[in-house]
This record gives sequence, structure tokens and C-alpha cells, in this order.
Amino acid sequence: MSAFDDPAVAQAHASALRSIARVVEEKITPVEAEVAAQGVEKLFERGRAMVLTGAGVSTDSGIPDYRGESGKWKTTRPMTFQEFRHDPAAVHRYWARAFVGWRAMRTAQPNQTHHLLADLERAGRITGVVTQNVDGLHQQAGSRNLVTLHGDMSQVVCLDCGAREERSLLDARSQALNPNFLESIRLDESMVNPDGDVELPAEAVQRFVQPGCLRCGSLKIKPDVTYFGEPVSPERRQRARELAEEADFLLVMGSSLAVMSGYLFVIEARRAGRPVAVINGGPGRADDKVDVVWRTDLAAATRRLRRTLLPG
Repeated sequence: MSAFDDPAVAQAHASALRSIARVVEEKITPVEAEVAAQGVEKLFERGRAMVLTGAGVSTDSGIPDYRGESGKWKTTRPMTFQEFRHDPAAVHRYWARAFVGWRAMRTAQPNQTHHLLADLERAGRITGVVTQNVDGLHQQAGSRNLVTLHGDMSQVVCLDCGAREERSLLDARSQALNPNFLESIRLDESMVNPDGDVELPAEAVQRFVQPGCLRCGSLKIKPDVTYFGEPVSPERRQRARELAEEADFLLVMGSSLAVMSGYLFVIEARRAGRPVAVINGGPGRADDKVDVVWRTDLAAATRRLRRTLLPG
């Protein structure tokens, strides 16, 4: 019996795949970078921002994105929620690959953009950060008014009984079940995917022994994050809306807004009459609907904003 013989599951999985494959095309002719930079700075003169961040904020920390110029979407794709729940072979493959890739994810360090946002929060220039990323780097940098919209890779959850476990503990159990497995894999950064797994040969996947849930023994375990085909937590969505309502404008950094969970913030800001600015290296889904598009490298924008917003 196929994993997706249930029509409802198959339909949800197909919808998730369409979202993953969405291509964001250029909709505008970007203005000169200096003009755009000044536009963002003028918005800060008017008040505080809520900052929405995406994968582009973490690429300088060595974590690849999916939709950038060299995005991984061209060669691989993430798991869907439906695969975690209904496809045992896909789950086993994911955890074999994630066992190796977790080493790269957990050693990543916050970069200057993460630190800038933490400093802007302390200075009262932003109400907080809502991030679509699951790498934990905003927390490490010191952001406190933070909503991890899609969760955090540092926890795992059992889809059968709901038990949660620290990722580090699951990793230790995986090591005990798979002695010498890591030593048999030659890892380089180009193998790592944005959700923390890596490309592995089929024979390596086959010999990996996956640990089960500590409470019920189920192998239906997934990182406690929102995957494609899975709804965002209502509690996180509400906390993010509260940060947005406290702000005078929305600032998007490092996101193409291809995923609806991020794009909705632009829609809601426009409805509320709040300006929106986007700082990103490539085209975005909402570029033709916002007030300022600053098309630039995030590191360059970060240096500029630190000079102008946090002088001295």
C-alpha cells in the first residue's frame, strides 16, 4: 500500500510540494541601493519595526537557503509533514542524513545580522523578531522578543504519542546505536541542506539504525518544527501578530516571502496601514506590494544600519 493512498494525505502532500517548488520571479526594477537604504532609515525615524527574518539572514553563518541564486531547491527538497507521518522509508532516510548533518547545524554561530537585531531590540529600535528560521541563531545572539514561527531544530517530537525530547539526547542515542557511522562518512559543507540533513549514499542510509520514541517506541519522530504541509502553531502566530501590532512598520530581512506563513505578515501590515520594507539579495513575492525594496547583500545592509541606527 502506498504511503499516500489516502486521497486527503496525497492532496496535502501535493500542495506542500507545490509550495516548495514555488519560483519567485522578478516583479520590479529595484531602485538604486542608496535610495532604498535611505528609505529604510526614514522609516526608522518614524518609529519601531517588527523584523521578519528568513533563510538569507543565516547564510553568512554557513547555513544554505533554498531559493537564493545557489539555493538548494534546484537539487533537493525538504521533507513534508505528510512524509514524516505516513512514509516510514522517508523518515528513516531523513534521520540517517540528519544524524550527519546535525553536526554542521549545531556548530553554526550567529553572524553580524543576528547580533545587529539583538542590539536594535536592546536599543528600543525594534519591537522584536519573528523568524522563519529554525537554527536557533537569533537566540544565541541575544534576541529576547523573539517568535520562532516555525519552531526550533533543538527539539524533536513523536507524532504518535506527542512526547518531546532534546535533539542532543536523540543524537546521543543515535550514536550508541550506530558506532563508527560518522567516521564512515566524508562530510563537506556542500552536502548540508537547509533543514539540517545531508546527501548520503543509499548504502549508508540502509545501515543506519534509527532510535525510536523513548515513551512509546514509535519511529514517527520529527524535529519539532513546522514542515511544508503543516500549519503554523496558532500560539506562535498570535505572539507574532502582537509584535507586529506594537510596531510602526514591518521590516523583512533575508526572505523571498515565498511561503505563505511569511507573506501573510505583509498582507496584514498593508491592511493595517503599516509601511513595509524588504531587504533581500534577490526578488521577493511581495516586492510590488511594499514601500521600500533594498536589493543588497545582507552583510552590507547590516553594516550600514549599524552605523546609522546605533551610532557610537
